[in-house]
Amino acid sequence: MALAQFSLGVMYANGRGVPQDYAQAAMWYRRAADQGDDEAQGHLGAMYAKGQGVPQDYAQAVNWYRKAADQGNADAQANLGWMYAKGVGTPQDYAQALNWTRKAADQGNADAQANLGWMYAKGVGTPQDYAQALNWTRKAADQGNADAQVNLGMAYINGDGVERDSAEAAKWLRKAADGGSPIAQQKLGQLYENGQGVPQDYMQAASWYGRAARQGNPDAQTSLGWMYAEGHGVPQDLAQALAWFRKGADQGNALAQYNLGEMYAKGLGVPRNFAQAFSWFGKAADQGNAVAQATLGWWYAAGQEEVVSQDFAQASSWFRKAADQGNAFAQANLGVLYAEGYGVPQDYTQALMWSTLAITRAEDDATRELAAKVRDALAGKMTPSQIAGAQRMAREWFPK
Repeated sequence: MALAQFSLGVMYANGRGVPQDYAQAAMWYRRAADQGDDEAQGHLGAMYAKGQGVPQDYAQAVNWYRKAADQGNADAQANLGWMYAKGVGTPQDYAQALNWTRKAADQGNADAQANLGWMYAKGVGTPQDYAQALNWTRKAADQGNADAQVNLGMAYINGDGVERDSAEAAKWLRKAADGGSPIAQQKLGQLYENGQGVPQDYMQAASWYGRAARQGNPDAQTSLGWMYAEGHGVPQDLAQALAWFRKGADQGNALAQYNLGEMYAKGLGVPRNFAQAFSWFGKAADQGNAVAQATLGWWYAAGQEEVVSQDFAQASSWFRKAADQGNAFAQANLGVLYAEGYGVPQDYTQALMWSTLAITRAEDDATRELAAKVRDALAGKMTPSQIAGAQRMAREWFPK
């Protein structure tokens, strides 16, 4: 009887031979679940988790998953482990998450194997162990689990538990990308853009970025916008660049927000609008984007009159945030502010330290020349011991 009820639930859930009806599916699953059928209990848990045919109720989902898991149902064990790991429907408990995830993984459940690999890689509920992470991730990847294939590809890119191997990374990312994973498609686009593990090919990069971008991946949307802005792999099209940057920016991608600000500031593909530019720079800066922070610092230092008045205190604050991350332009300008006492107490040691860092890190001549000018001007104003102290501070500095 329970088997027939469960089977009828499956038919209603999938619309096989009857109109799809989640409420009917849930009803038949419950009848079978109340008789102890573990498959029905697991499926009923999933319906509560998704709110299909019943009100969404994570506590009920956990309850039914546990009933099925206690009977050895691997899918329910994997789902219960995930609920404990995320603290959904139950207090977060990594020990319980590890316990149930391992039970399911030992039965060959690919989702559990992928999750177990992730837990070992991140040290969640267990000491970090890249060898174990690689072992479980590979098991899941070999079964076609897209998340595991992505994680395995990233392990080869980052050298986590394996030698760095961009070609092997590309192989696993392609498997997941071909299966439709937007994260894999975005990462594969990066490999083609940079020629890592595959021949550099901007058209392939744009193609993979496009697939992921159309699925809503904000990183891919940002990268595709850049490809259109530069004409890499696609015809240069500032309107398309603007559209894709906006999609990424609206999802909170800091780089897209900065790029959108640049387009408004320069009038690229859109009428110049400094207020809009300032707004998008601010959003990116608040997320820690160093280039956006340095840009805001410059606007405050120069006094972008259409948007902000000159304010050296604000300038020094934003320059410091970017400088602490290693942005050479911000470091050079922070050196100027300390040398002159603009927005900060005049401090020649700080000025020389930041100028020295900017000289060694700058990628453009203008920044390097500005920092060198400050350094040279300070030479006659500081004692040898002060200069040595500033140089020592620069050597000991590291980005935050």
